[in-house]
Amino acid sequence: MRSTLFCLCLVLATPVAAMAKAPDYAAALADPKRPAEAKALDEGRKPAETLAFLGLKPGMKAADIVTGSGYWAEIMADVVGARGKVTGFEPSQFTAGPDSGKKWQALQARRPEIRWVSYPFEGFAAPPGSFDFTLINLNYHDLYWQSEKFGIPFTDPAAFVKTLYAATKPGGIVGVIDHAGPAGDTRAIVDKLHRIDPAVVKADFTKAGFLLDGESPLLANPQDDHSKNVFDPAIRGKTDRFLFRFRKPR
Repeated sequence: MRSTLFCLCLVLATPVAAMAKAPDYAAALADPKRPAEAKALDEGRKPAETLAFLGLKPGMKAADIVTGSGYWAEIMADVVGARGKVTGFEPSQFTAGPDSGKKWQALQARRPEIRWVSYPFEGFAAPPGSFDFTLINLNYHDLYWQSEKFGIPFTDPAAFVKTLYAATKPGGIVGVIDHAGPAGDTRAIVDKLHRIDPAVVKADFTKAGFLLDGESPLLANPQDDHSKNVFDPAIRGKTDRFLFRFRKPR
């Protein structure tokens, strides 16, 4: 009886943080399943530091919105582990073509443990309380973009953030990384430069009910000329990027 009580006291005295499994970002990056072209982006994207700042942990239910090549979704899946789950969302406009469709199918075949969802760009949807963690990397500005070429119609950013707020669990995190742009007419700036004023993103999320829980200079580049299109060879891959952590109140 005394031995049992002693063991129980030891358990109760152990901090919860010490009992929980710590995230192993290095192991996630070293996963041999990751393609070489994805690993080549690590130096510029700083995924371990970024996810540590945002707070991705094992066991979380996480989402990667506009997953593209699946770069972030694959890393996130290794971090959350078998007790967690990652959903990679990709607009149907980007999975419909023959070439893009093959890449989408190959991604699903390579990482079947990830839930892959194709959805209309202008119609993001997820059940309420789905996610502990969401990442939107270099794509939030596209909600202010229209493209006849790519079949992107007028989209309402407020409706998107409202849906995302409902899909986020109380206390859940949304990380936003994007190309910093000048103040002004947001849609015109996005159309011309594919950048967005950080103040616009803060306003959109706080209006929906999120709290700005932190921001980091990790991906900043003060040498970037905010008047250049992000696809300009002089700056592509080296833009000045802001990193925000929003949290849904409990």
